[in-house]
Amino acid sequence: MEEQAKGLLKKINEKKLERNTKFLAVASGKGGVGKTNFAVNFSYILANDFGKKVLLIDADIGMANVHILVNVNTKKTLKDILNGEKIENIIFSTRGIDILPGFSGIDAINEVDDSSVLRFVQNLNDVSENYDYIIIDTAAGIDNKVISFIRASSKTYVITTPEPTAIMDAYALIKSMKKLYDYSDFKVVVNMAKSEEEGIDTFDRLKASINKFLDMDVKLAGILPATKNIHKTVKKKQIISEVYPSDKFVLQLKKVAADELGEPPPPLKESFWEKVINFLKKD
Repeated sequence: MEEQAKGLLKKINEKKLERNTKFLAVASGKGGVGKTNFAVNFSYILANDFGKKVLLIDADIGMANVHILVNVNTKKTLKDILNGEKIENIIFSTRGIDILPGFSGIDAINEVDDSSVLRFVQNLNDVSENYDYIIIDTAAGIDNKVISFIRASSKTYVITTPEPTAIMDAYALIKSMKKLYDYSDFKVVVNMAKSEEEGIDTFDRLKASINKFLDMDVKLAGILPATKNIHKTVKKKQIISEVYPSDKFVLQLKKVAADELGEPPPPLKESFWEKVINFLKKD
């Protein structure tokens, strides 16, 4: 069954080249680094600022929370697909992006066997041609399910923070994929940086280890600052890119998206409240 799944994943990769659909995984060595927030906002920007058709998959099996960040309650989830439901009946749309919600619960993790994964891959293959980008928000760390999604992706964005443990775990993730599967299509995002200098120093330390011990290179996708609006919007179950489009975090993330597309960053936008505040400042 595992070999069948691998064969289908390979088939998807071959087909995606024909239709130009890109599969991008979002991964991290550890939790708490802002991986899902990146995936949600990255998807939002690709769809709303660049006009791309995007499907965001919450593949964090057992700890799904994409639906929480976009403040949408869902009755059907990825679990229903694993039990035989068609993928088209599970996907919901909000803020210009399509989302395939995951499911939570420790007991549910044990229900995901090879046949379930195979069924999901078949369903994904059927709808993938409808999208420009399929963003896969994987679980933190590395296990067989995370590995499968990364291997099926043309590129993986690894999210880390300046914390030493986050850097170490990001390196471990990249090392495992390189050593075991010769996968090296990574781009690093340094999140929650206090300054650009801290972000560059974080990346340089990670890159030095990768260059020295893995004999490969890795590119910096971007440095995302920690801002007050991030914590504010997460608590309110809002998308910061929608509510505060000119926030420094959002502006840097738009550069990451523009680089992915090979296009210039979109024109600066202001939300209603940002316009009011800026108008009052002028007085």
